[in-house]
Amino acid sequence: MYLIATLVSLPVSATVVSLEETFEQSVSSGIGGHTLLVEELTATWCPTCAEIDPQLKQVADSHGSRIALIALHPTDGEDAFQPPASLHRIERLQTVHEDLTSTPTFIVEGGELRVGYDAWIDVQRDILDNELQRSSTTKLAFEVIRNGTGMNVAMSHFETDQTNGTQLTFLLLEHGKSMPSDAVNPGLEVRDRVAVGLVECDLSTHTITEILGPVSTNTSCLNDFSFSFETMDSWSVVLIHEATTDSIANGTEPLSLGVIEMAYRERIEPVTNSLGTALIVLCALLSMVAIYRKK
Repeated sequence: MYLIATLVSLPVSATVVSLEETFEQSVSSGIGGHTLLVEELTATWCPTCAEIDPQLKQVADSHGSRIALIALHPTDGEDAFQPPASLHRIERLQTVHEDLTSTPTFIVEGGELRVGYDAWIDVQRDILDNELQRSSTTKLAFEVIRNGTGMNVAMSHFETDQTNGTQLTFLLLEHGKSMPSDAVNPGLEVRDRVAVGLVECDLSTHTITEILGPVSTNTSCLNDFSFSFETMDSWSVVLIHEATTDSIANGTEPLSLGVIEMAYRERIEPVTNSLGTALIVLCALLSMVAIYRKK
């Protein structure tokens, strides 16, 4: 009971915004940071990835604020998207996991590679283990407001005692990204949670070190950290406080120090803060997946 009480008491760290929101006034993510980063190496040509992708929407909603689920598409000459932002995150993960090549592969907080359709039991265990081991996180918040035909995203709260060798990363995800008509497509006409844009701020120098994808920003992040993007039908913004790639290469753990997400998308299922409900939904999905795959 103590473990359940501990997990249920974790603060809410994600905001799902209705598609009816206009963003004419600033919309805040709220202050958070306890969300866990779950990155998936996937590909548009991968049959198993196409099969599992729709179910991951339900998994993400059943976990509520507990995870930010990000799809990374490789630059391999075959994937229909191949966004530079995804490649950059893949290369970061390969600093720790040189053998990261199989699709689908799930990585919770830079930890063990969980490969294949039946890996969700291990992913669930990794999520629980990371939640239990966390003693504190960076407190983060950002705001989004419409700016002409686009959106402006600005960090509004940052509270931490760890800055050396760390960076702030904004990730822009596209939901329901359309597949090109001439692409190899074993699944639906869209893919979800695709990492299409990225901005990194090195906290040691307060400079922008990476700008990738359909985003724009300043060259410095000394006084503020913000970026803009042209609006799309459905998107998420994820703000991460994490070690720099150089720090990881020198032995720093790849765990995030804080993560928060704002999602502008349809909610597949009502998000709940009840750990019991979330785990029941997830376990049911896992059982259906295992049964289906064995047929």
